Amino acid sequence: MDERKKKILQAVIDEYINTAEPVSSSALVEKYELKYSSATVRNELAELEKNGYLDKTHTSSGRVPSEKGYRFYVDELVKEDDISLEEMKYIQSKLSTKVNEIEDLAKIATTTLSEITHYTTVAIGPKPEKQLIEEIKFILLGNRMLMIVIVTDSGLVKETIIKYDKDVLQSQIETLNNLFNTKLKGKPLSKIDKPMEEYILDEINYSIDVIKPIIDQINRIVEEADKIYLEGTNRSFDLPEFKSLELAKNFVNVLDEKEVMLDILDSGVAKDINVYIGDENDKKELKDFSVVTFKHSIGDRELGTIGIIGPKRMNYSKVISVMKYISKRINQDKQNEKKDNKEED
Repeated sequence: MDERKKKILQAVIDEYINTAEPVSSSALVEKYELKYSSATVRNELAELEKNGYLDKTHTSSGRVPSEKGYRFYVDELVKEDDISLEEMKYIQSKLSTKVNEIEDLAKIATTTLSEITHYTTVAIGPKPEKQLIEEIKFILLGNRMLMIVIVTDSGLVKETIIKYDKDVLQSQIETLNNLFNTKLKGKPLSKIDKPMEEYILDEINYSIDVIKPIIDQINRIVEEADKIYLEGTNRSFDLPEFKSLELAKNFVNVLDEKEVMLDILDSGVAKDINVYIGDENDKKELKDFSVVTFKHSIGDRELGTIGIIGPKRMNYSKVISVMKYISKRINQDKQNEKKDNKEED
């Protein structure tokens, strides 16, 4: 595609993203200082339509981008610096909040991304099979209350409290700490399963009444590790596309399907922005939408995935710019935190 066609295609898509209305040649000449005559612009629009980059909603209407046009725009024309100084400062202030859990960081990042882009955002933390257990702590809180703390190498901290009907001895707590850490330290979080339960019960059969509730609580924690964080759903329904009841219904159904959401967030290449437009999505439920995801990590350690779901008429420049800046800040902040912890040690 020559430079003139690129400029005109970019102008069409930028205008359509801003107005949600089919774009005419006269609107382009007036607003975008293309330095081409109206006749030249009309001819180029006709060529872009012929080559599949633009569509017409009606014979006499202006043009709208096709999925092929959006794909070329994302790959070749999108601006990755479409973020203001004020937005950068806002992101910095939100992410500067001290958090003890990766989950809290995911929530903050998801909320911030939605607030700036005005789209629905989703996020998950690192998958259980990729989180190694660094330590399991058992802390006795009174004679009949026990707190369990699980710490993983990704920084995830999970804690739960168990109440018993009879006294738990400190000697039992010491045994629990030794047993669980010996058997589970360095293992993936997802390995705490039924065989492990049976094994531990065999090892310490004199205190089954103590062990069984612990296993139940740990299994519950593992089941919640794939929790999805959702933010800004209502913002999406303010968009013109969602005046269509069918589209709005499809959108709600997608958000309600946990497996679909996990598949969305699990797709794509780590450390890259991944953009899926309409039919590029594997799931038929997503054919009317675009999905942008980013797997953020520090070194080889995955911290989770953040994604945006919205109409194909998405402001890709803004979404990609903000997503990259958030990911950059998370990475820098976690690296600095790691460095500070080492210096303290």
